Amino acid sequence: MRFFQKITAPEVQKYISENLTSDLTKLLLKKLPFPEVSMQEIAQQIKGKQIAAKKFPFLLKENIVFPPHLNLEQASSESTAKEKAKNLSGRAFLDLTCGFGIDAYFLSQNFNEVTLLEQNKDLLEIVQHNWKTLGREANFINENLEHFLEINEKQFDLIYLDPARRDKDHRKKFLLSDLSPNILENQDKLLSISKKTMIKLSPLIDLKYLQTAVKSIDEIEIIAVKNEVKEIVLHLIPNTENKLKITTKNLNTEEPNFSFSPEEESAVIPDFSDILEYLYIPNNAVLKSGAFNLISKKFGLKKLHPNTHLYTSDNMADFCGRVFKVKEISAKEIKKGDAFNIISKNHPLSPEQIKTKYKLKKGGEHYLIFTQSKKGKVILQTL
Repeated sequence: MRFFQKITAPEVQKYISENLTSDLTKLLLKKLPFPEVSMQEIAQQIKGKQIAAKKFPFLLKENIVFPPHLNLEQASSESTAKEKAKNLSGRAFLDLTCGFGIDAYFLSQNFNEVTLLEQNKDLLEIVQHNWKTLGREANFINENLEHFLEINEKQFDLIYLDPARRDKDHRKKFLLSDLSPNILENQDKLLSISKKTMIKLSPLIDLKYLQTAVKSIDEIEIIAVKNEVKEIVLHLIPNTENKLKITTKNLNTEEPNFSFSPEEESAVIPDFSDILEYLYIPNNAVLKSGAFNLISKKFGLKKLHPNTHLYTSDNMADFCGRVFKVKEISAKEIKKGDAFNIISKNHPLSPEQIKTKYKLKKGGEHYLIFTQSKKGKVILQTL
């Protein structure tokens, strides 16, 4: 624990705060200002504070210690952690893959007893120090997950896991059997000791694969931040008889959440139309969900084409995505040198190819949307 005493010394913390905007490469070449703290350790803390300012600002407090960059990169953001924590409470909470502890900090707030498991001893000591600094208590256990599950005799109201998605060579892994811990090998044990289990997964994982591979899924949550899908979260409830619910969320926007069951999507046959006054582009969380037909029914919209996930209506709807007022134009109306933002959906040309073909500049206030309706290729301009 002497490391924490050195790095949190007032003069060291002052030096870190004064160099938050310094060039770290140049800083590392400078003479050490403190004999017992290396410049690499100081640079690690500066980098941590820089990342925290954007990703988890609640940690921008005096005496907080930051781990190496990889641990910060793998940690959830404050906004996604808070979203996952909504409406959660109970007696006992267990995080089996604590990491830097961002998710655990928020998920566990309304639980009486908190247990954090982490096999990286140095990382767990950092979390333990930070939680003490923040005034939060927990049982901190430096242990291998499989061994802990073997000897555990307790029951929990909520278990949380964020499995490592890279192998020892840092290559990305997506199948559940390749993750660490192996979800498929441990799911029965998890379901037997918890009322609910939440598992954070890669945004690239296939939802249909999850539905066939994982038992007792009550809900699949797709969480995006400003239209970038960040997390897929499984909610497992033992022996659930509820219909599976898929929920999409686009944080830091005003867009509504969207929930549905796969059966609802399968039952819908959408109506089609040529372009009307408004055009709708679903956000990426909705597109990830695969609810391509159901959203037309839910929001009273017409689809442009079976393979074009764009929608239209005469009246503006509150939508989970972007809404444009548009008009259809011909290629002859596009003037060389004009500036547009270009969108290509179900169209043979990419935005870059369109820009080159029509000799357009990128940017400006309006969009050109190249797509297909049932009558064929169309070009739309936003108004």
